[in-house]
Amino acid sequence: MTDAENADTLDQLTLNADGLYQEENFTDRQVGSIQRLSPVTRDGKPDDSRPVLYLGSTQVMTPAGALPLNFELEANSLEEAMNAFPPAAQAALEQTMEQLKEMQREQASRIMTPDQMGGGGAPGAGGGMPGGGIQMR
Repeated sequence: MTDAENADTLDQLTLNADGLYQEENFTDRQVGSIQRLSPVTRDGKPDDSRPVLYLGSTQVMTPAGALPLNFELEANSLEEAMNAFPPAAQAALEQTMEQLKEMQREQASRIMTPDQMGGGGAPGAGGGMPGGGIQMR
């Protein structure tokens, strides 16, 4: 790594001292958790010039396994965050499912050419069976 690349990496890893938050986590140990991010100054004292942020997280079971969901909660208190949790989790699930469907559509619409399959156009190249690698069972 060159000195310039090393300096770029160090710049990317430098914390924003004016954007610090103290984290607190709350969970019911069943459905999910709420993270409260309270803004603090460089010396760790409360920073009243910035808002407290609330983030929710949960997971839903799918046929492919657990699907983690993370989402922002529009709230000014922990109680408001708890009330905002169910609809925000539902919206995050719907958005995630739409993204997954879109990714599936994109994958299904791809047309594989021999060079994308690693065969370089030669029949049977790439370790598969001749004739496009179709196997009957």
